[in-house]
Amino acid sequence: MTQPVPEAATTRRGAVARALDAIERVGNRLPDPAVLFLVLMLVTWAVSALLSGVSFSEIDPRSGDPVAINNLLSGSSLTSFMSTMVATFVNFAPLGVVLVAMLGLGVAEHTGFINAVLRAILGVTPKMLLTPALIGVGVLSHVAVDAGYVLVIPLGAVIFYAAGRHPLAGIAAAFAGVSGGFSATFLVPSSLDPMLAGLTQEAARIIASEAMVNPMNNYFFTTASTVLVILVGWFLTDRVIEPRLQSTAVDGDTAQMPTMEPLEPAERRGLWSAMAAMGLAVVLFALSLLPAGTPWAADPATLAPATHPLLAFSAPLMQSIVALIFLFFLIPGVVYGYVAGTARSHRDIVEGMSKSMSGMGYYIVMAFFAAQFIFAFSQSNLGVLLAIKGANTLQSMGLHMSLMVVGIVLLSGAVNLLIGSASAKWALIGAIMVPMMMQLGISPDLTQAAYRVGDSSTNIITPLMPYFPLIVVFCQKYVKSAGVGTLLALMLPYSISLLVVWSLFLVGFWALGIPLGVGSSYAWPAV
Repeated sequence: MTQPVPEAATTRRGAVARALDAIERVGNRLPDPAVLFLVLMLVTWAVSALLSGVSFSEIDPRSGDPVAINNLLSGSSLTSFMSTMVATFVNFAPLGVVLVAMLGLGVAEHTGFINAVLRAILGVTPKMLLTPALIGVGVLSHVAVDAGYVLVIPLGAVIFYAAGRHPLAGIAAAFAGVSGGFSATFLVPSSLDPMLAGLTQEAARIIASEAMVNPMNNYFFTTASTVLVILVGWFLTDRVIEPRLQSTAVDGDTAQMPTMEPLEPAERRGLWSAMAAMGLAVVLFALSLLPAGTPWAADPATLAPATHPLLAFSAPLMQSIVALIFLFFLIPGVVYGYVAGTARSHRDIVEGMSKSMSGMGYYIVMAFFAAQFIFAFSQSNLGVLLAIKGANTLQSMGLHMSLMVVGIVLLSGAVNLLIGSASAKWALIGAIMVPMMMQLGISPDLTQAAYRVGDSSTNIITPLMPYFPLIVVFCQKYVKSAGVGTLLALMLPYSISLLVVWSLFLVGFWALGIPLGVGSSYAWPAV
């Protein structure tokens, strides 16, 4: 007999539904990020014209003179904008690094190398370690950008169901790793690292024109964060989520449910060959770093005494991070394809690269408008004015620096509910927050790390994220009545826990003085 639902519980569900409906309505009314950047650029032009004749007492740290707003609607500014439009787009820091990294990732995904690696890892995992292994694979998968959403999450349901556990718990754990752990890094830097670092550098140069941001500036923090995400996700999945799902019947068509297929002999041969090729490449690369005069190192005479020649931003090694990511996936992807039979000629390799580029069309459009907005915002001096005024306001409030960093985490998480693209959000937030925090003595590296915590923690409760409806469909394969509210209820504990624990983890890193990454600092200027 069905028990009546208490009125209080119905009221709570109604309040949650109304809140989600409100978020969806607001989000649907926002323009596309590309158009949003265009609108912001036009607003920047208009505001610069209005404020160009106003005298401000704030001192520009770059010149030592009072801040002066440049009129971007003047004839000389408009003609300069038109003449530099192409160069502004082509030289937009995140554009090239993302496209190059995606060429290698595209080959590895197209030939099936990434698919084979994930299946191999999960196929040999003991049942007691199934949850942490699944979350770890989810974190690993995001180096291939969207592969985890379409591969690891449905596979999580399959392996949980095959192990006699609730499939929705497998979806929740995988989703927490793929999307909640999006800013965690496992083994290698992801394409997100150079993308965000490029945007951070563009924003930092609003204040300091020579500012440099290393693509691996958060690498130590994000690598350590992998352990945090796995532990938090493991505890919540086994102790909170799965017990709650015991009363939720699996009423999908179990006869038609997929099974986790073991690797075929050809796939196994391809995987071993690809891993051997990758290992050989890594060994040869490591050997090239060993000689005292290695060409990968910067000239020691040009560096500060405490700077390692291989880790300096000017070192060829650091300048080659994106190219190394490209090769790290291209080499095993090609070897796997030829040995496993998924690539029969060079045309298949080119096809993999072409597919990855065809999926980047939207990003290229968004990057064009983002580049123009950031250029206009920088040229207007509005960013400098906002940064100095914001810093003065925060200083007058007397908040501890750690509270300011937590504020960036919360702001990033809130914006994430309305704008799905990580690069679009950071291009918007970073252009203001990075220079503002620099004025308070906080480095761009720390500000970027705070953004990544907030962005990742709320990814999994963002109905406007492009893959959110797809995850709902995965749930409905096992529980027919599952909907958006089902998925939100599953993921909300992960989101809140990650937001709190991960923020404390970042503050702890800072308090203990543990480096955030390569060439990073906590203070500005770096000391």
